[in-house]
Amino acid sequence: MKLRALVLPMLLAAGSLPAAAQAYRERPAAGETVYFLLPDRFENGDAKNDRGGIRGDRLKTGFDPAAKGFYHGGDIKGLIARLDYLQGMGVTAIWVGPIFKNKPVQGEPGQESAGYHGYWITDFTTVDPHLGTNADFKALVDAAHGRGMKVYMDIIANHTADVIDYREGKANGYAYRGRADYPYSRKGAQAINPGFGGDQESSAVNFARLSDPTYAYTPFVAKGDEQVKVPDWLNDPLLYHNRGNSTFYGESGRFGDFAGLDDLFTENPTVRDGMIAIYRGWIERFGIDGYRIDTARHVEPGFWKVFIPAMLETAKQRGIPNFTIFGEVAHEGPDSGYIAQYTRRDGYPAVLDFAFQGGVRAVLGKGQGTRVLTDMFDGDVLYEGGEAAALALPTFLGNHDMGRFSTLVRQDKPGISNKELFDRVALGHTMLMTLRGSPVIYSGDEQGFVGDGNDQDAREDMFASRVASYNDNALLGTERTTATASFDAAAPLYKLIGTLAALRKAHPALARGRQVARGDSETPGLFSVSRFDPATDTEYLIAFNTSEKPIRAASVIGTSAVRLETLFGQCPAHVSAPGSVMLELPAFGSAVCRVASSSETTGQ
Repeated sequence: MKLRALVLPMLLAAGSLPAAAQAYRERPAAGETVYFLLPDRFENGDAKNDRGGIRGDRLKTGFDPAAKGFYHGGDIKGLIARLDYLQGMGVTAIWVGPIFKNKPVQGEPGQESAGYHGYWITDFTTVDPHLGTNADFKALVDAAHGRGMKVYMDIIANHTADVIDYREGKANGYAYRGRADYPYSRKGAQAINPGFGGDQESSAVNFARLSDPTYAYTPFVAKGDEQVKVPDWLNDPLLYHNRGNSTFYGESGRFGDFAGLDDLFTENPTVRDGMIAIYRGWIERFGIDGYRIDTARHVEPGFWKVFIPAMLETAKQRGIPNFTIFGEVAHEGPDSGYIAQYTRRDGYPAVLDFAFQGGVRAVLGKGQGTRVLTDMFDGDVLYEGGEAAALALPTFLGNHDMGRFSTLVRQDKPGISNKELFDRVALGHTMLMTLRGSPVIYSGDEQGFVGDGNDQDAREDMFASRVASYNDNALLGTERTTATASFDAAAPLYKLIGTLAALRKAHPALARGRQVARGDSETPGLFSVSRFDPATDTEYLIAFNTSEKPIRAASVIGTSAVRLETLFGQCPAHVSAPGSVMLELPAFGSAVCRVASSSETTGQ
């Protein structure tokens, strides 16, 4: 492993990597098979950095592998050591949770937790010492590229760690103080126009009028933390909104502190220029392939309209023509409209497909008819670029915030048997891997993890865990628990995902082909689509049964279709009539069929 980490950068510099490895640069964003992980919870490759070079107890170091809210020891070297495992499942892009240096521990006495997740940043230029070094991250990127795999970084522009406090804050629970009651000119300062939506003015002249940060609260920083943030400009309280905690709606959704985290004044040109410089640097120095942007909906559109083009141009200059950017716009339910606005108004090339997640949960967890999926996919026209752009949306079933798909289904169906839960989760992953978009596998789902809830309860260790509340859950499809290492290539869901990833690689229609809805139902049952090869336009029929009973149902198919070849599941040999095919699917079954047309069968 050490030899490989040293040799790969030299090969990259010399341009002597195999052609297959170099081809990753030319792959479009659409169709990647993505694996998302939090480095602290994936694999421990170097026990010497478990405490991040800090001395003291867990409230100093943040390290306590038996507590779900503290560092457990996973790091970048551990991730490098497990690239074979990821590649064996067909992963083509690794989305790495935030790796920046974090405030080790935050929280009121008795409620402390650690920054193991990476979202409490103090230094935006350095890898957190609990996870390794900048050189380790460069070695990871080079090693992944050597295998033809991409690396996406998880980044934050909305906030930093909780360093700024308010003198009046504790008295009223840090309640949000809005612009109407607490205008920026409240203490005799000149009025500024910071903007909200379309009325923003982000000029240096405008923000030069803002000289006093005490318009809503009186911010202060504890002794010893005055210069804790890097770059140094982040230590200026004037560059934060300082209005108290967000309620996540309305004005406070963009101006308020996210659960106490210091909310950056992203309208300010100093903040905009500073964030652009930070994230340009990671592209230029490390040659990464994309950014997943956290809390995208909590930053005003004007910021993204300058930030995103700057990132794309930097990547292009670095020789990365297909740099991927997708934002987290958290939203429950199968409605595409809410998240689609961020591709039109804010300029995001793509957003995490919460609508897809809501649709699959609706049919497999909440027992709704499959017509909800047809309606959800009909919403693809709402994205900037329409249905073609939707092919690049990262789709997912669950995550480290909302909880695992298995957990959500179990919550939706109390008392469900482990067998039925496995079947529903397996069908969910089949949908994820064969329907339009770039599927995102959340670390541990492929091993059958079933958490107890969201947030900390959904962040189990892949290496042998010492957290009791993790280890008391049996994994789906196996007899194991998280008390032993979970890198089993024979795990049923790992094998299923690997099989479908190989199918996607062999048949580009399943990765990047346009999609047309074919059949649905007002009750649980058939859902079918056709996808078409982007080069030959060959049709592929994909069908699912979301009910707990076998079904026999007709689906629309292309009128030139004559016979079908089974690629996955069981397909009928021939169509029933021009434009119609009779499908037989077992409970929670599925099928992927390559369609032969009349011209193919006659040799024309």
